[in-house]
This record gives sequence, structure tokens and C-alpha cells, in this order.
Amino acid sequence: MTIKAIAWDIDGTLVDSEPLHHKALLAGTAHFGTDLSDIPEERFRGVHMDAVFEAVKPRLPADLSFEPWIERIRDHYIAHAGELRPITGVLQAMDAAMEYGLLQVCVSNSGRNIVDTNIAALGIADKLRFSISINDVLHGKPDPEPYLAAAERLRLAPAQMIAIEDSLTGAISAHAAGMKVVGYGLAEQPRNPIDHYLDNYAELPAILRAHM
Repeated sequence: MTIKAIAWDIDGTLVDSEPLHHKALLAGTAHFGTDLSDIPEERFRGVHMDAVFEAVKPRLPADLSFEPWIERIRDHYIAHAGELRPITGVLQAMDAAMEYGLLQVCVSNSGRNIVDTNIAALGIADKLRFSISINDVLHGKPDPEPYLAAAERLRLAPAQMIAIEDSLTGAISAHAAGMKVVGYGLAEQPRNPIDHYLDNYAELPAILRAHM
């Protein structure tokens, strides 16, 4: 089926945000007296923060709840948004998609304020129809709900959309929704739910044309 729209993941796909997310996790958690510096940066790539909290909860103060913890992390991230940079070549790829007449949206497992911070840091709001955050759905990735919500808002069948993801969590979500999936920077594996792999966004226009 001919594609009509692109659904972009944000963190690690559009913006090189994973280092800042990791710094924010460490700084925000350190405020409550817990050192998480032994956790590798890639440990929670593509994982929404509810699941991160549950994973580190045994190491946190027993009386610490999710909201004050996540607020500290968000505050650090937003305060340091000036460190954010677009992934090499992605802005040009978005421009090419616009020239092809494709609609573009963002679908993220991050909270609304982080999504808006990332979009503002990249200056891409004018290229997007809308964005879906974890606050807009009941179930985040790998559940298909975020991508299904994007298709519904665009009034398109999921098969008319192609998703671009840098995590297996996101790829599973988009595939389950019924979309073609482009894996950015992901290693090829036989059972991965990914239709195309790329390491350079200069390759994306050819992939898009093949589905138009």
C-alpha cells in the first residue's frame, strides 16, 4: 500500500537525546541520595519512565514516589535542553519527505513536556502535524496504541504509514500497529520486526520512494 505519512520516534531517532536523558536520570535520582552511575546509558533506551522507575525502585528510598522523582529528572532535562542536537542528516530527510508530500508526526514514549522540549530544540514544529506522547495514551511502546493513535488522528490506515525507530521497543510497537518500520542504527536480526535498516539518513529518501 502507498504510504501517506511518516511517524518519527524522537529520542535517538530525531534528536541525540539519550546522553542527556541518562544525565538527567542520574542527576534527578542523586537528589534523593541514590547513585545510579553503574547503569549503562543504553539500559533504558526506548523505555518509558514508569518502567524505569519500577526497575530502579529497589535502590530508591522506600518512601519516594514516582511524581517527585520524575519531576527532578524532567527539570534537569529541560534546563539542559541547549545540549540537544539533531541526528546527522535528519532535518534534510524531513525536508525531503515534505517535498514528497508526506505528512509527518512524532510518536514518543516520553512525557508531553519532554516531547515539546525536544521539538522546540530542533525547530521542527512547522514540519509536523502533531505529536503523540506517553500522556496521550493508556499504554506506551511496545504496545501498538501510540502508533494506532497517530494513524487514527491522521485518518489513515496504519499500512499507509511508515515508522522510523531506533529501538526494538518502538519497532515492535509500530509493527504491531500494522506499519512498515525503518530501523535507524539497529543491528539486523532475523526476527526483528523491521522492514528496512539504515545508518545514514541520506538513505531514507530512496526507501520512501519505494513505498510511494
